[in-house]
Amino acid sequence: MVIVSSPKFEQHVTPPGHPERPERAHTFDAVASRWAASGGTVLPPRPATLDELATVHDVSYLEQIVGLAARPAMLDTDTFVSPDSNEVARLAAGAAIQAAEHAVATREPAFALVRPPGHHAERDRAMGFCLYNNIAIAAAVMIGRGLRRVAIVDIDVHHGNGTQAMFYSRPDVLYISTHQHPFYPGTGDAPEVGSGAGRGFTVNVPMAAGATDADYDMVHSAIVLPILDEFKPELTLISAGYDAHERDPLASMRMTTEGYGRTVHGLRRVGARHGTVALVTEGGYELTALAACLEATFKAMTTDPHPPIDHQSSVAGSRGERAVQAAHDAQRPYWRGI
Repeated sequence: MVIVSSPKFEQHVTPPGHPERPERAHTFDAVASRWAASGGTVLPPRPATLDELATVHDVSYLEQIVGLAARPAMLDTDTFVSPDSNEVARLAAGAAIQAAEHAVATREPAFALVRPPGHHAERDRAMGFCLYNNIAIAAAVMIGRGLRRVAIVDIDVHHGNGTQAMFYSRPDVLYISTHQHPFYPGTGDAPEVGSGAGRGFTVNVPMAAGATDADYDMVHSAIVLPILDEFKPELTLISAGYDAHERDPLASMRMTTEGYGRTVHGLRRVGARHGTVALVTEGGYELTALAACLEATFKAMTTDPHPPIDHQSSVAGSRGERAVQAAHDAQRPYWRGI
């Protein structure tokens, strides 16, 4: 596996006390340095081009962000830019593309450690700390280069409203999201399955606050992995948000570091069966937990087999059961394997 990252990601400055703070980049730097010290490869990112950004964003929106490069600004109640934010956000999108390119070219996984995150950014507006939708740009670029089936699996605690909207009517990009619901941004209910030719290619698994590792294990085993396996993606992109961790301050889930490792390992196993896998960071705001989850992801992507689930001490409850039932009811017309 290669890492794509840079200390430049700290140059996107948010107001004091903002959870998406430059210190997250310091965490990325620290884990990337340990990866390099162990003999791993860390690649510097290159900025996404305007044409690459325009695969999913309106040109007028891109011009708006470029026009803010000279001064700090508030784009919504959660999302801010500083003078260097456009350059840094272009590096984040470019890193996501590089990770996808490397994975497709070599069949070796790649992980882009970037900020700002991307999955809330919509075609024509910033939202939820996100400026450019990094993973959606990577998917669209790779489809433009000839891939026929790309899957995006979003494990962030928040629903990726922007990613969903960009591919909602398309059958060539499968979007799967597990997320706390009801919660910000308010989208991602199970009946949101896509439109037109894209019906069934949006898969939402909304989960109640308090869900545990066992609940996540259940929904991945019963819904996420069978659908991913049936879709047979040539490239699986993982929106790697770690804010469902029990220590994260922005949500109310009870996932552990080990639970994240199992989740990623399962996605890697199915994704590699049909193609290749790349990851791009999204949320994760408790820095110690973020670092631990990144290390667990590195292990899950490079070590086989992963420790099995201890079912005697990890039993799913009603949250997992309800999530599986809701997703099954919405998706059964489209997928035979669930």
